Formats: sequence, structure tokens, C-alpha cells
Amino acid sequence: MHTQIFMSRLIILLVVVAMAAVITGAAASYHASPPIISFDEGYSHLFGEGNLIKSKDRRTVRLKLDRYSGSGFISKDSYHHGYFSAKIKLPRGYTAGVVVAFYLSNGDAFEHNHDELDFEFLGDRKGKEWRIQTNVYGNGSTSRGREERYLLPFDPSEVAHTYSILWTANSIIFYIDGTPIREVIRHREMGGDFPSKPMYIYATIWDGSAWATEGGKYKVNYKYAPFITEFSDFILRGCKVNNIQQIPSVEDCVESEVELLTEDYAIMTPKKRSAMRDFREKYMTYTVCYDAVRYSTTFPECDNSPLEKENFWEWGESKVVIPRKKIKRKSRSVGNTGSGRQSYM
Repeated sequence: MHTQIFMSRLIILLVVVAMAAVITGAAASYHASPPIISFDEGYSHLFGEGNLIKSKDRRTVRLKLDRYSGSGFISKDSYHHGYFSAKIKLPRGYTAGVVVAFYLSNGDAFEHNHDELDFEFLGDRKGKEWRIQTNVYGNGSTSRGREERYLLPFDPSEVAHTYSILWTANSIIFYIDGTPIREVIRHREMGGDFPSKPMYIYATIWDGSAWATEGGKYKVNYKYAPFITEFSDFILRGCKVNNIQQIPSVEDCVESEVELLTEDYAIMTPKKRSAMRDFREKYMTYTVCYDAVRYSTTFPECDNSPLEKENFWEWGESKVVIPRKKIKRKSRSVGNTGSGRQSYM
């Protein structure tokens, strides 16, 4: 009940202030781009001793998976809502069983009722495409996974691309190169399934042989190791929380919440919604919203249509978007791309 009261007060306050900001000319289009920080400013090494390698300028980090260990890092602070972004370049060649993840979670603090927002990159055999999976968990709702999977219009192992997660009191948006690919709008019927507690930001590479590639059919082959992924252009924008076990008061986060809601990435314009719809029509291979085998009732946030439903099997897989055999093509982005060469320690 306390959480519901907090969220109601927060939403009302933010809507009023955000509307005032827009009316007075503080519209998102006039805001500068979020500041990019160095690795050491925002993150710390989490696991995989020796498998995290920083560039000399600390602006880029490589994570390595070998037969001995994966690796990962974690934000120095936990956040209650925010915008979190990084450029990521994935491993090349045979990557079956390899999982690279960029995500928010509070699983270490809330073992049985944790929240989580995921970008998971799933490797494949040589000549096959990387796939991306997004997921949303709230209050330990792991038995009600809200997965979606996508192909990409580019080779994510050639150059780095930007992956971002926006998390506010009433919506979640996943971005690739500035284009929204998924929006989850909070509905009352979701209850605790909508993430509401502070979270840390993580990045990891690890062995997901048990499930990542065709349900575990193809495993990590360490003769191709090490598998190396690269992270850069770090953005951490949100309300920092001293105690992850405690939801902050409205007053504690109101300034950062207003800044968040009046930024361009928090405003879903008709143009952005059209771009999202176009991406999903071309590249989404699975959505939980049409999976009638796993769930007899559609999730409340799903905006299904009878026409769109015809393009999906009853188990949620697309009839029209299927994995392609990888072909050599120029790397292009949904929005921005690019990765310069770096010197490493």
C-alpha cells in the first residue's frame, strides 16, 4: 500500500511539473545530450579477475569469457528510475552459447522479489546472426517472464551500437541507436509486476550453454575463446539511492524525475512510435504478448490487434520474421553507430 501511495503521488507530481516545463519552453528538444562518463566514474569491476580490461583513457572496457571465467561490472550507485546507456560491440565468429547482458537488477538485495530490466545478446554458430532478447521482471515475477526477441538490421560484431533503457514511474522503453524497439506502459492490473524498487546497472559476459542457442542445442566451444565484448559511451542518468532496500521519497527524487521526463528519450512522439512499429514488424521474432501456449491470459500491457496476431504462431513466434543466414553487408545502424580503436592497459 505504501508503494502504491508513493507511486500515485509521484506520478501526479511529475505530470504537473513536466507539463509546466513543456509549456514554459523547457521542452525535450532543447536539452543537451546526456553526459558520457568514464568507466571509473560510474562503474566497478564485479567478477572475472583479469577478464575486465580498461582502455588507457578509461572510456572503454572489454569483458572477456574464457574457459575459466566470464566477467562483469556493476554501477557504483543504485538508482530509482533513470536512463542508462552504453555502446556495445559483440564478439565475432562462432559464439553459440555466449550471453552478453546489459541490465538493471536488485537481485542481490531482494532474493525472492527482485526487479529486473534486461538486454540479453544471444550468440550463435558461425554464419548465424546474434539475437537480442528484452525482458521485464517486477517483484520476483520470474514465472511470468515478459520476453521479446529480435534480429538486427546490422552486424553487432562489426562496430559498436548504442543500447539504452529508460525506466520511469509509468513506462519502460528499450532503445537501439536512439530508436525505440519496445515500450512497456504501466497498467494498474500489472500490480507488482512493474519494477518499482531501486536497481543497480550491470554488464556481463557468461556461458549460457544450457539455453542461449536453440534451447541449449549448441554450446560454447572454447577452442574459439576468448570471446570479447566491448563497452563504451557510458550514460548513467537517474536518482541515486543510498539504501537500495528503501524506496526514496518523492522529495528525494523529484528533481531528477522532472529532468528525466522532459528529456527527448522520455517522450514518445508519433515519429518515434512509427519507427518502433517499423522495427518490430521487420525484426521481432518472438513476443510474449501472442504466446497463448505459456499464458492463457494476455498481459495487461500488451497492445494486441487481430491483424497483427495473424503474423504470429500461438506460441508467440513470428511467422514472417525468421533468422537469416548471415551475409556480408555494410554495417548500418538504427540510429547512431561507430567505434574508434582504443589502447588498452
